Parts: sequence; C-alpha cells; structure tokens
Amino acid sequence: MLATEHLIEITYLIATALFILSLKWLSSPVTARRGVWAGEAGMVLAVAGTLLHQGIVSYRWVAIGLVLGTIIGVPLGKVAMTAVPQRTALSHAFGALCVTLVGTAEFYLQAPNVPRFTMGVLSLEVILGALTFTGSLMAAGKLQEILRQRPITYQGQNIVNLGLLAIAIGIAAVLVMHPDRMYLFPLIIIIPLFFGVMMIIPIGGADMPTVISLLNSYAGLSAAAMGFVLNSKLLIIAGALDGSSGFILSVVSVSLNKTRGRGSSGRNEESIGRSLARSHAGIGKRDQRVAF
Repeated sequence: MLATEHLIEITYLIATALFILSLKWLSSPVTARRGVWAGEAGMVLAVAGTLLHQGIVSYRWVAIGLVLGTIIGVPLGKVAMTAVPQRTALSHAFGALCVTLVGTAEFYLQAPNVPRFTMGVLSLEVILGALTFTGSLMAAGKLQEILRQRPITYQGQNIVNLGLLAIAIGIAAVLVMHPDRMYLFPLIIIIPLFFGVMMIIPIGGADMPTVISLLNSYAGLSAAAMGFVLNSKLLIIAGALDGSSGFILSVVSVSLNKTRGRGSSGRNEESIGRSLARSHAGIGKRDQRVAF
C-alpha cells in the first residue's frame, strides 16, 4: 500500500517535469518534436499513475473509456495542418466537458455537506468548464465554416454577457454559503453554457485562433480547480501550466495583431500621402503649362 503510494508520487513527479520540459521545448522549432514526445510521455505516466490508485473499484469502465477515447481520438488526429486550430478547439471542448461532468459528480456525491473551500473551487471548475465547452464548439464551428464567421452584435451586448456571468458567480457564492440548496447547482452549468455561445458570436472568424488560446487558458484553470477538488497535485500543476501558457499566448496574439494593425495603418497613410503628393505635383505641372 505504502509502496504503491510512493510509486504514484514518483510517477506524478516525473510527469510534471516532462510537462514543463514539453512547454520549454515546444517554444523552438528545433526542439518542438522533442517537446511533443515529452508531453505524450508525461501524459502516459500521468494516466498510469492514476490507474494505480487504490480507490478504483473496477477497471471495466476505465477500459471502456480508454477504448472509446482511442477510437475517437485517432481519426481526429489525422487532419490537415490547416485544420489544426479547429481540431485544437474540439480538444478543449472535450476536456472542458470532462471537467464539468467531474465537478457535477463531485458536488452530488458530497452535497449537502460540501466544505466552503471545496464548493468555491468546484463552482469555479464547473463555470469555466461549461463556458469553455460551448465556446470551443462555437470557435471550431466558425473555423470550419460550419457557422457564420461574421460577428453578430447588438446594442447592450457586453452588458448582457457580463450580466449572465455575474448571475452565475452570484449563484455560486450562494452555494458556497449554503451548499444544501442543491436546486441552484444546475444554474451554474446552464448559464455558463449559454454565456460561452454569447461570448463567441460577436467575434469574427479571423480572430478565432486568439480566442482558442484564451479558451485554452480557461480549460487549464478549470482543470487546476478540479485538482483542488480531487486533491490531485498533478492536475493542479498541469492545469496551472496550461492556463498560464494559454493566457500568455493570448496576450502575445493580441499584441501582435495590434502591432500589425498599426503597421498596416502606417503603410496605408504613407501610401495615401505619396498619392496625394503625386496628385498635387501633377496639378501644379498642369497649372504651369496653362500659365505658359
């Protein structure tokens, strides 16, 4: 028993190191292939360590899940390079759905005697997971051109969206104080699911890669919150790595878009200035010819 626990901790430690090295190596084209292999090896170790837990009653459902995941995942991985962004969005959607379902199961297993800290992180997990699920599906649909790529906007849109998020957070706060009000829990799933759709529709298809990196950050944060609920150090670390890297990538993407926008504006203004100068020069020459 004790030896197994030590083996699990060592496995998780190696997996964590591999996840960190994977992000490091993926930052350069020279070492990117090594980074992919390191991430895959880390995930294999993480799954293996989890399967060693004594709390698993039966491996039947675990085996079914692994087989189904393999059957679905292998074809999804064989996509063209141009379809990788929407493929990534689908991965985020599946991960977010998993987080939401696990959080829901944990709530109903522990309710109504849920500690306040656990209820708080569980609410964060479910809210982020639900909005990431529908948001990622919307992003994948826009990139695949299944959905309309043009933004859909209306007056007061930001107020409506922020209002929905505020209501979900308010209900979560009530559940933290009164976890026995179990009838409120479905609302912190339904409202964020709707919010995920409303969050994406005002954004055009060209900005979807940036949106996907932001959704990646949300998925990572929800996984980290799930780690607190399940008391899993590996999930906390992996989720924090995923969340922080996705957030940094989003900031960099937005900054690059702004820089390119300013560069394009500058070039356009310079081009317009040259055209006007040529026009004025031509007018001046015509005026001189008339005068002579």
